[in-house]
Amino acid sequence: MSLFFLAFFSLYGGLHYYIFTKIRDAFSLTTLSSLLVLFSMLLMVVSPLLVWYLEKHGYESLARMAASVGYTWMGFAFLFFASSLALDGYRLILYFGGLILKKEIGPPSFAWRFFLPFFFALAAGVYGHFEAWDIRTERVIVKSSKIPREIGSLKIAQISDVHLGMIVREERLKRILQKVKIETPDLFVSTGDLVDAQINHLDGLTQLLREIQPRLGKFAITGNHEYYAGLRQALDFTRRAGFQLLRGKGTTIGGVLNVAGVDDPTGLSYGEEKISERELLSSLPRDKFTILLKHRPVIDKESLGLFDLQVSGHTHRGQIFPFVLLSRLLFPYNSGLFQLPNQAVLYVSRGSGTWGPPIRFLAPPEVTIFEIFPTP
Repeated sequence: MSLFFLAFFSLYGGLHYYIFTKIRDAFSLTTLSSLLVLFSMLLMVVSPLLVWYLEKHGYESLARMAASVGYTWMGFAFLFFASSLALDGYRLILYFGGLILKKEIGPPSFAWRFFLPFFFALAAGVYGHFEAWDIRTERVIVKSSKIPREIGSLKIAQISDVHLGMIVREERLKRILQKVKIETPDLFVSTGDLVDAQINHLDGLTQLLREIQPRLGKFAITGNHEYYAGLRQALDFTRRAGFQLLRGKGTTIGGVLNVAGVDDPTGLSYGEEKISERELLSSLPRDKFTILLKHRPVIDKESLGLFDLQVSGHTHRGQIFPFVLLSRLLFPYNSGLFQLPNQAVLYVSRGSGTWGPPIRFLAPPEVTIFEIFPTP
């Protein structure tokens, strides 16, 4: 995990140096001004570490303030970087176009190279702040011969990647759970990253989650952030919220449905043993509709034919466009519904909350409702 954070802060620091060069060129900074800007940016780079330190030592109000400022800036910086990079690409096209046409094509001035991305990032950031609160209800219809006709249908609600912590708190959770309550699901599942970072002060949120009591129960799995938060306290929070944890386990519920879940592979770096997905699923009744809860949208080819529906999250659909392009490279099954061999399907949630920046740009959060019907 240390390598991950080393890589993250290296890239994040490089991003800030790129932004600094844009500010320097646009405003012709003096040496003193340059040092002040660099110092300010250094504070923003280390702000996630500052949040972690303040939270760990009990300075919750300061930690929340630092998180709001630092992570909002992170979202703005990402948007500025992406739009400025696009503008640099446009300048490169103009340059080569001029060489081909043997004609000088003037690029935007240094000031406009800063202000165009700045105003785009500002507008997109404001829009993305409101989009992060605009929780959508996505409906997925699945038909299967394994569902008895006398049952009629089953309704399953999924939340994923809520990231309860310094940013996502009571108001956001209430909005998410209101979407679930309206649907009165038979089953309620959380597919990882329910919590984020330190969770010492989230006790009041468990009661909100406990209010939802579907007739077939509530099940949850770990995501990578359960490990970052501290696995023991993350699991304790999830249990107190009323969820039954499926850590390489499966169960048959209501006599008609199998639900199985696996831990996120982050656990391997913490010394946990790899559990065979195939063996887990093979132990369940084959004549029952089987749901596999798996945080990352990765398909184990050896498991194909042993489950009917895999429910995943993790990608956030990039959360802030254009990072969906990167997340698609890492996870080709990025968001939405995918047909798999053996009449199985995979659904990948965009996530219900936000990680880091309290911004979602062109990737609105969701609560997913699966309606599973018997085939005619």
